[in-house]
Amino acid sequence: MIHKLITKLILLLAVIMIAPSIFGQDKRWTDAAKAYENKQYDQAIALYEGILKDGVESAPLYFNLGDAYFKNGDLGRAVLNFYRARRLDPSDPDINHNLEFAQKFSSVQMEGVELNPVGTFLTGIVDSYRLNTMAWISSLFFIVTLALLALRFGLGYRNSAIRSGLTVALILLVITAGLTSYKYRVDYLVKRAVIVADDAKVRSGPTDQSDLELTGAPGLIVEVLSENSGYYNVLFENKRRGWIAKDQVEII
Repeated sequence: MIHKLITKLILLLAVIMIAPSIFGQDKRWTDAAKAYENKQYDQAIALYEGILKDGVESAPLYFNLGDAYFKNGDLGRAVLNFYRARRLDPSDPDINHNLEFAQKFSSVQMEGVELNPVGTFLTGIVDSYRLNTMAWISSLFFIVTLALLALRFGLGYRNSAIRSGLTVALILLVITAGLTSYKYRVDYLVKRAVIVADDAKVRSGPTDQSDLELTGAPGLIVEVLSENSGYYNVLFENKRRGWIAKDQVEII
């Protein structure tokens, strides 16, 4: 009896402790949605950013924040948050549509030149899948392969079905594991950023005195190659390179 009472008290205390954060978060979502509907985009942005600062991360949150920034005229941060939403849920058609739509408003358009056809092919395969989905599929084939290995060598089953199944499982494991690794590298290991400054000077070196190579525009996505003295060395989609001040971009 006492044990059950203590258990109930612990559960009650846990609910009391987490309830304020849950209901507070729900209220901020509701308030942010109302602010957006009333065209109070600054307030909506502040509320959504506050949720992010509390460690909450989701595709819908980034999507709503991107919408608010877009309506508020901040193209760079709109693209930034749409891209973050897409990384979490690449199959969502609304996220993909809004990202592509927002990028069309950039005053500078980069025509990509893909030098690696293999990379283009692999990206086309993994682009619409979530990383965790691919990881689960790869893990499934790993488990199947282990089971077939146990049957083949542990229990001594030597029929053709086991041998064929093991061969197929090994091939699928190698393919899915390779694609999962590629997806992780492209989405997380390759460091990308979005230009958010209205007048982003791209220079030949990491100093204000370096020659001006070009002027970037909000919404352009670049790959960050290195950093030095408050500057990023970046690679544009058309393969042009240059140095840009860190405060003019946001890391995705």
